Amino acid sequence: MARRRKRTRRRRSGNWIAGAIKRPGAFKAKAKRAGMSTSGYARKVLRKGRRASTRTKRQARLARTLRRLPRRRKRRK
Repeated sequence: MARRRKRTRRRRSGNWIAGAIKRPGAFKAKAKRAGMSTSGYARKVLRKGRRASTRTKRQARLARTLRRLPRRRKRRK
């Protein structure tokens, strides 16, 4: 019989954010041009049926995720 490997949880490195941000400030600039806040613009871009580019949608998802990070950390403690 084949041996099963014991699954171990890998701890995520805290540096994933630096790798995720490809164009610092680009999404904020887009939001500013639209006359909105970053979170408001992210909400607008991610609505169903919006015709934003794939890059903008990815930036919006990342902005949303980063916005929620501090709250998650507080809850864990």
